[in-house]
Amino acid sequence: MPQHTASRLRWSLLAAPLAGVLILAGCAGGGDDDGGDSNDGGGDTAAGFSLMVAQANDQDDYWGETAAKYTEQTGVEIEVIPYPSDAYNTQVTTQLQAGNAADMMILAPGTGQPISVVNLAEAGFLEPLNETSAATIPAGTEAEYSFDGDIFAQPAALVPVGFIYNAPGGEEVGIDEYPTTYEDLLEACTTARDGGKTFTVLAGGVPFNTGLFSMLVSATRVYAETPDWNEQRAAGDVTFADSGWRDVLEDVIEMNDGGCFQDGVAGGTFDSITQGIGGQTSLTAAVPGSAASSIAAGTGLDLNVQAFPPADGGDPYTLASANYAWAVNASSDDDVKASAQEFLDWLATPEESQAFADLSGFVPITGATADNLLPIYEPIGDLLENGDYAGLPNATWPNPAVYDALGTGVQGLLTGQKTVDQVLEEMDAAWDS
Repeated sequence: MPQHTASRLRWSLLAAPLAGVLILAGCAGGGDDDGGDSNDGGGDTAAGFSLMVAQANDQDDYWGETAAKYTEQTGVEIEVIPYPSDAYNTQVTTQLQAGNAADMMILAPGTGQPISVVNLAEAGFLEPLNETSAATIPAGTEAEYSFDGDIFAQPAALVPVGFIYNAPGGEEVGIDEYPTTYEDLLEACTTARDGGKTFTVLAGGVPFNTGLFSMLVSATRVYAETPDWNEQRAAGDVTFADSGWRDVLEDVIEMNDGGCFQDGVAGGTFDSITQGIGGQTSLTAAVPGSAASSIAAGTGLDLNVQAFPPADGGDPYTLASANYAWAVNASSDDDVKASAQEFLDWLATPEESQAFADLSGFVPITGATADNLLPIYEPIGDLLENGDYAGLPNATWPNPAVYDALGTGVQGLLTGQKTVDQVLEEMDAAWDS
């Protein structure tokens, strides 16, 4: 696989905290009126502003391209300021506390990360947004964007998370169709092994990916039957230890014992996923769906996005979240904040929502149907249209330590250093801490 393709894939896997690439769409500053003639969004006299985003690579440039498009249409200058993904959380929180952060930034909804919207809004760092922004929020997730009655962020797009699947590669080893049940998946693991491949490649040494994989399994084991499981856990009505999360972790062990993962899975990295999918030695990987677009474009592979198979008798269900949200710095000048809101109003239009989804490989935040999705999402199109999905569970977990306990706990299951009981107890303890 070409080096630039490997780089695209490696970065596209980093869905938390954020991934995307940035270009400069203009210079920061306020009030210049020497831009374009159009007045479609902010208008000639609207103040320019800066936008802070996570640095990825020079291939997936949808944040910067979107900013550049707005500048071309309106003349409003937007300075896109990139930071490395592994330093982004620290940069955002440090600069907000110091009072020198960008006018806008890309954040994570909910409460589960240091740059989560609710946490920063509660601290007074974010500006309330208008009703147009509020109208873009998927029903039932309003609490992930609000504090004290106001909305503080606008979701960028819906990001399905699933198994990216190489169907032609499966046919090469005798897997004629994607497994429809978990039991079928275990059989497919054996078939793939017999054919010299593995069914799944997992970055077992990276807590983010082990945690993401486990949350994908939880879609059918926990949230399909109990969509409000997180709310029940917050109320103390359930625990990780006495719920379907036990089935999730037991499935991880069973898949490991059944040869579903690549050899040496416990030490796997994002490069393992790059090499496994790109080199066609593995058929699936649990990653954001947009990664399928990046990989397919760079390798020519025929990939699609699938849900994790339910247990026999269960219904299909998957994960899809608005993982990224636009937010405005409360300390920016009033004219800058007004200009930033006009940019958000423009992004909220159906035309631009669809354009951003197509550009980024995501799903429109409003109006998603099976007919307006990218082809890679065809297998889960009906699930997305019918609302048969849950958001990423950790978005509304009370603190990052719960997700850390899951990700590192699954690492321990892969090495045999932890038991299911221990991991569940640690997750409950982290929730209650």
